[in-house]
Amino acid sequence: MRVARSGQWPPTPEALPAPIVDNHCHLEYPAGDGSEGAAPRSVEDRLAEASAAGVTRVVQIGCDVESARWTADAVARFPSMLGGVALHPNDAATLAAAGEYDDAFAEIASLARGERIRVVGETGLDFFRTGPEGHAAQIAAFRDHIALAKELGKPLQIHDREAHAEVIDVLLRDGAPEATVFHCFSGDAAMARLAAHQGWYLSFAGTVTFKNAHPLRAAAAVTPLSQMLVETDAPFLTPHPHRGAPNGPAQAARTARELARVLDVPLVDLCTTVWETSHRLYGPW
Repeated sequence: MRVARSGQWPPTPEALPAPIVDNHCHLEYPAGDGSEGAAPRSVEDRLAEASAAGVTRVVQIGCDVESARWTADAVARFPSMLGGVALHPNDAATLAAAGEYDDAFAEIASLARGERIRVVGETGLDFFRTGPEGHAAQIAAFRDHIALAKELGKPLQIHDREAHAEVIDVLLRDGAPEATVFHCFSGDAAMARLAAHQGWYLSFAGTVTFKNAHPLRAAAAVTPLSQMLVETDAPFLTPHPHRGAPNGPAQAARTARELARVLDVPLVDLCTTVWETSHRLYGPW
């Protein structure tokens, strides 16, 4: 799995004018442990900082068996947290090659039935880290997760890295779940229009604030506000100007401000809409 890049924790952003939800984070990671050059922070501290910045709810994602177990325990302990569980596409390919996929997916399917587990994800395709030899296994796992989300009536969160056309092809062939979210959307404006037309949701992370992210901002500009979500993918993808530092849910406030600027809408309107969309998708906290 990935590790957060080195650096000190960024300052807490100015509080938003209305609360929002961090639609996707990984708080099981010890982001900021001594090897990364920043003092460790507890989950409690990161959630408190987020609340101070106006990010008062989070969706915690466990994308391997170990982190899915952690997520199922954490959502029972933290009232501001709901969860999602799945096998990350890279892990799915590795497990399949080792003959361990079926048992791992069976446990994910069991954990996904938890009352406070409201998401099946992140699942999808990653052709950046997994070569052609693993593509078939990733596609098979993606289809399993799509079927599970439909069976449970829970939203699907998609990981899509360098596999845009293939992800869309699987969704259209199998039929996407009623609530389908592109986590950390990375497509262009044409893909954003296609996804919006299908009724899918686009979740934007700190990448939209990066200086070279002009195509991603163009995609955000054509995304209907009613189908837009905000996330951190913490401890990764810390927004500009703190790129490379460990990320936390509080930093979703910086991404929200950038999205409001790109859409040319009042920040309070963006926050209110994202909040309402998140609760419509995931239910009450």
